[in-house]
Amino acid sequence: MNLGNPIASGNTAEIYLTDNKIVKIFNDFLPDTEAIKEANKQKYAYSCGLPVPEIFEVTKVNGKQAIIMEYTKGETLGDLLFKDKEQAEYYLDISVDTQIEIHSIIPDAIELMNDKLHRQIEEAPILNERQKSYLLKELKSITYTNRLCHGDFHLFNLIKTDYRVAVIDWVDSSSGDIRADVYRTFLLYSHFSSELADMYLRLYCKKSGLLCSEIFQWAPIIAGARLSEHVSTENSERLLKIINTFLKV
Repeated sequence: MNLGNPIASGNTAEIYLTDNKIVKIFNDFLPDTEAIKEANKQKYAYSCGLPVPEIFEVTKVNGKQAIIMEYTKGETLGDLLFKDKEQAEYYLDISVDTQIEIHSIIPDAIELMNDKLHRQIEEAPILNERQKSYLLKELKSITYTNRLCHGDFHLFNLIKTDYRVAVIDWVDSSSGDIRADVYRTFLLYSHFSSELADMYLRLYCKKSGLLCSEIFQWAPIIAGARLSEHVSTENSERLLKIINTFLKV
C-alpha cells in the first residue's frame, strides 16, 4: 500500500491519510498485540456512544500492524489554542465537558486501571524498592467507583470538527478512578505550563464538584507510573520530586 508521507508521528506510530481514512501504522518495537489492543479499546468507547472515530479494520500494512479508522476532519484543540492563546479557557472548558462525559460511563469490558498502574510502577527502572513499595501500598489503599478513563486526555487528543469534538488515542484507556485520570491530565499540562494546568484543574473541579485534595492523592502514583513510559520529553527528576514529596520517612 502506497501511503505517501505521514500526517502525524508519535512515540508508537505514524498516521497516514488515504482514501479519506486514517491508517495508523505501529512501530516495530511494540508487541504484536498492540494494534488489536488499541482498536478494541477504541471500539468499546465508540460503543458507549462517545464521539470517537469508528474502527474499520485491524490489519498489516507493509508488514507492520495497523489500524484503519474513520477520518475526523478538523484541528486539534491544542493546535487551535496555539493559534490563539487568549482562548485557552474556552478550549479547556470544551475539553473538561468532554472528559466529564467520558467519566460518566461505568465500564464493563476494559482493562482495570489499578492493574495497569501496578505493572507500570513495577517496571519503572528509576524507582528503588522503597519507592515502589510505598507507591503500591498507596495504590491499594485508595477506594473509588470504576469509571471509564481515557488515560492520556489532553487538548491534542481532541479534534474539533464542524459538529463535534472527537476523542482520539484510546490505547491508555481503562476502568478506574476519575481522580487519577484528572491528575494524569494535570501532570501532562504542568510539564509545559503551570498556568494551563491550574486553569484545567480549576475548571474540572468547578464542573464536577471534586476537590483538588482528592485529585492530588494520586500524584505520586501517577508520577511513578509515568516513569515507565520512557517519554523523551518528560523530565524524570520532576517526577521523582513529586514522588519524594509524598514519600513517608
